[in-house]
Amino acid sequence: MYEVLFYLDKRGRCPTDEFLDKLESKIKAKVEKWMEKLGEEEPNLPRPFADVVRGKVRELRIGFGSNHYRFLYFFFGKKIVITHGFLKKIDRVPVEEIEKAERRMQDFLQRHERGEIKS
Repeated sequence: MYEVLFYLDKRGRCPTDEFLDKLESKIKAKVEKWMEKLGEEEPNLPRPFADVVRGKVRELRIGFGSNHYRFLYFFFGKKIVITHGFLKKIDRVPVEEIEKAERRMQDFLQRHERGEIKS
């Protein structure tokens, strides 16, 4: 079982929580269920529920009605760090969302290396 964590920036801001707070309660409940499943199944959670986006960045894929929600994450030992979520409106994951996840992953790893984030 993996522990699912939300990325926090240097100021303690959590982009994932900020996104979740904007969702309707039914959608939020479904997302929370799939995040729990991600912790239980990953790295074995199959497509179409999870997929590799680029490099070490992966996505959790959740549909609700005609909307497609994505949560980008990476592995850190036995932890899954979710960098952020967004509503996907085009076929591919937007490059700017992937780059945002990569920047947050680098920030997390550098801050861990410096001892600012404990394992």
